[in-house]
Amino acid sequence: MPVEFLGIATTSDASETTARTTAPFDKQYLERLVRAHEDNGWTRVLFAYGSSGPEPSALAAWTAARLDTVELLLAHRPNVSYPTFAAKSFATLDQLSEGRLSVHFITGGNDHEQGREGDTLTKDERYARTHEYIQIVKRAWSSAEPFDHHGTFYDLDDFVLDAKPFEGRTPTISFGGSSDAAFRVGAAEADIYAVWGEPLDRTAEQIQRVHAEAAAAGRQTPPRIHAAFRPIIGATEELAWEKAHRVLDRIEERKAAAGGVLSRRHPIDKPENAGSQRLLEIAAQGDRYDTALWTATARATGGAGNSNALVGTPETVAQALLAYYDLGVRIISARGYDLLDDATDFGRYVIPIVREEVAKRDAEAAQTQAA
Repeated sequence: MPVEFLGIATTSDASETTARTTAPFDKQYLERLVRAHEDNGWTRVLFAYGSSGPEPSALAAWTAARLDTVELLLAHRPNVSYPTFAAKSFATLDQLSEGRLSVHFITGGNDHEQGREGDTLTKDERYARTHEYIQIVKRAWSSAEPFDHHGTFYDLDDFVLDAKPFEGRTPTISFGGSSDAAFRVGAAEADIYAVWGEPLDRTAEQIQRVHAEAAAAGRQTPPRIHAAFRPIIGATEELAWEKAHRVLDRIEERKAAAGGVLSRRHPIDKPENAGSQRLLEIAAQGDRYDTALWTATARATGGAGNSNALVGTPETVAQALLAYYDLGVRIISARGYDLLDDATDFGRYVIPIVREEVAKRDAEAAQTQAA
């Protein structure tokens, strides 16, 4: 099965290591960054969501009008709009992009961040709401007749969506999380289940959990698995590790200059979400795992989001990613610390190796099946 690659779309060049050098909202930088992904073999880019950030669907629409082939993954929090409005917005964007939209539903693992936009539900309540929300969105996309819905969180009558997604397709839904509630909801409803990059044995455990929960939900085919990493590549192993330690030093310098805080959305100590807790637990047990996984960046950032790195030459990083592919990972998310240059380098030097090796694996599997 072909492997896919997910990058990031942002309106500035700021990262954990780099103070912003662009304007706070720089649409030209956004276009340059997404074009670097489109021109260098990436499948899609993520438009992330934050309570204080730009509205991602508007950014995705603006980008779709300027680039021709790159796919668009839109992050969406169910607390910010009614599901019928969301279904309509997603279908409109899918029409504008001619079928390039996917949606990533974020339930929210931080009570304070959710509260910034008036969301006061508990974590378990948020997951239950997300489950109901996704079901309504799916039905709105597929139903040719008006329908009613009377659930725990939403009530509606006689709704039908006239403007369906492009050419009758159903946009792909992705979902992530490491809590019990996340596995139950995502495995039941998502096309893609996203996990953060962990050691191979722990990633295998998460994949098994997704498959088990999907089977329990009555699904014949489980979600595809997406794993996320921070690549740090160099021409030699020595240069790659020198670069990695410079990255770590810059994270610590920025953190110290900001009084120990890198993001208003994520606490360095005692994060609430299960995924970050897992990353910190793994980092506490060691800095290096398998062939290339490095956890020092996760420890330095408090396990904030996608924060475990893969360090080495393009060949080393590609082989590390292939080990995840062999476990069942089919979508690879990769975001460097220098957003533009790292997207270009990863696309030029790592993606071709992975795609070539995956094609060999697929050909061998097809021959074995035929025999």
